[in-house]
Amino acid sequence: MKSLKTTNQETIKITNQKKIIQLLYRKQQLTKRLIAQTVKISIPTVISNVRELIKQGYLDETKVGESSGGRKPAIVRFLPNCRYSFGILITKEQVRIILTNLNFNIIVEKIINVPDKIDDFNNITIEIKKEINNIIATNNIPLYRILGIGFSLPGTVNEKELILRNAPNLKLKNVCFKDFERDLPVPIFIENEANASAYAEAFINFNYVKSSLVFISITEGIGTGIIITDNVYKGFNKRAGEFGHMTIIKNGKQCNCGKKGCWELYASKKALLDEYKKEYNIKNNSLKDFMEMSKTDNKAEKILNTYLEFLAEGIKNIILILDPRCIIIDGEISDYKSLIETKLMDKIFKQNDFYDKKECKVSFSNLEGNASILGAAFLPMRKLFFLDEKII
Repeated sequence: MKSLKTTNQETIKITNQKKIIQLLYRKQQLTKRLIAQTVKISIPTVISNVRELIKQGYLDETKVGESSGGRKPAIVRFLPNCRYSFGILITKEQVRIILTNLNFNIIVEKIINVPDKIDDFNNITIEIKKEINNIIATNNIPLYRILGIGFSLPGTVNEKELILRNAPNLKLKNVCFKDFERDLPVPIFIENEANASAYAEAFINFNYVKSSLVFISITEGIGTGIIITDNVYKGFNKRAGEFGHMTIIKNGKQCNCGKKGCWELYASKKALLDEYKKEYNIKNNSLKDFMEMSKTDNKAEKILNTYLEFLAEGIKNIILILDPRCIIIDGEISDYKSLIETKLMDKIFKQNDFYDKKECKVSFSNLEGNASILGAAFLPMRKLFFLDEKII
């Protein structure tokens, strides 16, 4: 049995290595002296840890840096192509598969169309296996360089047991991914799509502090991911963040979840398009067509305004319940930021005694609709960058 002292030393060593990898992921290359100053550890400690990380293939030493007198320092570089990760996003319409490197550059992307009704989810997993194996073979990637496969799923999940508990919009319950994992050569990780998106916003897109963040994913439904002090908050029963199913209209429309009047029935992309088709008696379900029409057509403008009222109402509730520093909105609706942002912000920050724009930053994601799938690709990388799973 290892002594407590030995265990602590190993933990400190692993923690220092993860700090170095995180720093070099962000900076790409630095001298050992700058690494030591930033991470606040000694240069000998940096040297020993860098040497080990070079052996593992994550870093290398390259060209000589600027000298301040005396021997010129070597540069330590992060090697993003030393490992890869798969991200898979499953929606009502399609399965999207990407292969990324450690810089989250998308190397390969494949799309599998999903039938209108999912009779057997196993048929979809078979297609996914084929695509993954084909990507690995075509790109001649050694298995040891693939950290795993992350799934972003539209519903509540048990990430430990690899179970999709409930996905109302896909009409799926208790789907176990363990059988799927046995047929693949690398580990599998699963996560709710909004939580995966929150991971991406908090880690990949790190331009400002987001340690208190709510991510709102607007698709066929509405999902929310919550970040508290750099951890994803899931709650006691692993279903925190189901704001899409908070009641916004008492005894309102019937939801797939069994309740009535859920927020996503009034503020999702589907809700907006359903209202558009109903009012204009058309089958076209293009958000682009509707948004263009809303610029000149009074009835379309009124539909959009009502939609934004419902969207703002839910966001106001989230601000009052969680008091986040940041709220980030994503989904196809974010493509029309220039058209809706001012109106939406006016509705959210309508004069009240509780909060204002300075206290909560509400913005649209700049990950160009990739937050959820990049978050899925991040799942297998967590052990590389962090000591714990960043979940509470």
